[in-house]
Amino acid sequence: MQMTYRSNLVIVSALAAVSILVGLGASWFANKSMVDEYKSGIVWPEPPIITAQPGLPPSDAIVLFDGTDMSAWHHGDRWRVADGYTEVGNANIVSKQSFGDCQLHLEFATPAEVRGEGQGRGNSGVFLMGIYEVQILDSYDNKTYFDGQCGAVYKQSPPIVNACRPPGEWQSYDIIFKAPKFNEDGSVKSPAYVTVLHNGVVIHNHFELLGGTFFNQPPHYNKHDEKLPIAIQNHGDPVRFRNIWVRENVQAIEGTRPTEKE
Repeated sequence: MQMTYRSNLVIVSALAAVSILVGLGASWFANKSMVDEYKSGIVWPEPPIITAQPGLPPSDAIVLFDGTDMSAWHHGDRWRVADGYTEVGNANIVSKQSFGDCQLHLEFATPAEVRGEGQGRGNSGVFLMGIYEVQILDSYDNKTYFDGQCGAVYKQSPPIVNACRPPGEWQSYDIIFKAPKFNEDGSVKSPAYVTVLHNGVVIHNHFELLGGTFFNQPPHYNKHDEKLPIAIQNHGDPVRFRNIWVRENVQAIEGTRPTEKE
């Protein structure tokens, strides 16, 4: 098809614009060495070196369950261990070690055989500091109240999306938790925050907790220690868990900032 004068003019103009942009870019790179580099003046500590391999705990992690025994947990002897997983028994388990700000990773599978509905189906929960719950539930094609479904900050916020896999399949939580801080008089200095990834998908992004996640009362804060144990709930359903680990000291590193005189 024969091109019109106007079409040719448009093509020539576009090529000229590209040529100008390329020329400007080349000029910027050529003169970059002549421009003073911005420096913040902050003296940063060197980030520690760790190793991280897919499917394995990072080298700086505290392993709470490696698939072999439940010695890191109070009442762990009441949960069955087999084939690299542990299954909910007749008690809540509570970590022997206490944690504040942390990153928590765990993997879980709700029962493959579906029984019950709503809150009666694959129910458990993980409690940061034993107080702040991220719900575990079989919410795959299973309706319940939204701030009680899988991934909810219990009775405070539903997940952004429902990322549940079918019953019996392994799923993962990666939880970044910032513990609350309290004043001497018991008032809240800074609230707790939580970011949660469910199967690699963000379902809470720096969510501000309103207090403890209670079943029978509104959320509220009660002053407590800076570090407390993690708990996993027995709700009567044989939910399975594996690969549970925690990383402490996940807050941002602090550099030394220059004074005005500097």
